[in-house]
Amino acid sequence: MDQASITYTLVVPSETRQLAQVRNFVTKYARQANVAEEHIDALRLAIDEACANVIEHAYQGNPEKEVHLAMTIEPTRIIVRIRDHGCPFDRTAYRRPDVRELSRKRKSGGLGVDIIRRLMDKVEYHNQEGTNEIRFVRFRQSRQDGFR
Repeated sequence: MDQASITYTLVVPSETRQLAQVRNFVTKYARQANVAEEHIDALRLAIDEACANVIEHAYQGNPEKEVHLAMTIEPTRIIVRIRDHGCPFDRTAYRRPDVRELSRKRKSGGLGVDIIRRLMDKVEYHNQEGTNEIRFVRFRQSRQDGFR
């Protein structure tokens, strides 16, 4: 890949069955840009979780809405932006989940935000004029610890 950056975009209906298309999109363009498989795996999982959160929480399962995805591949990093026009994520109300408690109660879900934060190097949430955006960055150098 040359030193220029390239951005790929995808718009999908707000339906969980579209998550396979999202994962395929990430895999296709990241492999095309020779991104290491460990980074592709992390990106695929983080993007899947973020889009699932938009579908479930921001749009509350309304399939008439759209999820907008942009993935920019640069020589040293991958930047992902996911936009929606649903209910915004309230960062002030977020508490890191207690995995033991979730397991004890046999409760699924509730780990998406934590997974994204652990897999990505930088995560930002923005809301402006009815548009929500999660933006995250994954650097292309190998990470020593695997998780943050």
